[in-house]
Amino acid sequence: MNFTQSLLKHIDKLVGSLRSDEQLQEILKRKFTKKEYKIFVAIEEGKAMEEIKIIVKEDEEAITKHYKIACKKLNQEKFKQELVSYE
Repeated sequence: MNFTQSLLKHIDKLVGSLRSDEQLQEILKRKFTKKEYKIFVAIEEGKAMEEIKIIVKEDEEAITKHYKIACKKLNQEKFKQELVSYE
């Protein structure tokens, strides 16, 4: 999965450039809850809702809620500062 492209889709204002995909993956794992991370990755990989339901054992409403929370977290300033490298 290309984390850079997925994150750029969801971040409104970004100052600087994103870190490498490996670093982004580690930051997302640390900042998101396990469910938020699994759901975010699954949706960004284009998996069907039925597959995601099986992976996280949640209903569609809960999955949508977790995904929205994850997208909101991406736009928090503290969060964005960790994602960006100022080199």
